[in-house]
Amino acid sequence: MSEAVSRGATRRPRLTVLSGPSGVGKSTVVAHMRTVHPEVWLSVSATTRAPRPGERDGVQYHFVSDDAFDKLVANGELLEWAEFAGNRYGTPRGAVQDRLAAGEPVLLEIDLQGARQVREAMPEAQLVFLAPPSWEELVRRLTGRGTESPEVIERRLAAARVELAAEEEFDETLVNTSVQDVARELLALMQVD
Repeated sequence: MSEAVSRGATRRPRLTVLSGPSGVGKSTVVAHMRTVHPEVWLSVSATTRAPRPGERDGVQYHFVSDDAFDKLVANGELLEWAEFAGNRYGTPRGAVQDRLAAGEPVLLEIDLQGARQVREAMPEAQLVFLAPPSWEELVRRLTGRGTESPEVIERRLAAARVELAAEEEFDETLVNTSVQDVARELLALMQVD
């Protein structure tokens, strides 16, 4: 993979989707990448789940009621949405389209079901799969969080098995052995200077 970017070539940024199993480190990679390149716009998803300690509305997620989420779906205002662990998550369509039209690089950090919906709605989007170094490491990360019940962890592990099996549906795969390396590789794929 070349990290070189053709200088002088006018290129319209395209949507990049980062997906992978829960616990693989998507949020950590994205947070690191955005400290280095804050111009990369990360879409803030809407969710029906309650905020975790330290999360703020409009920063990590737009926290909405079930009724408000139903309205977003009914009005076609979500590019993609999915239900996971009893909660719904979705990407506001208008904000993504506005940023792309303004020529800004756009990144979505979403699950497999959402990535499939984006592929259908925007075939030109680049889908990147973030894989764990091993299954054992993924299990360690999920159980080490301490924020979820054993039942939720089991659902996440079952979902992770399905998500890992779907890796071939993605355009690129990055293995999360180093947050800094993966962030650099993701930026190269997005062709951000």
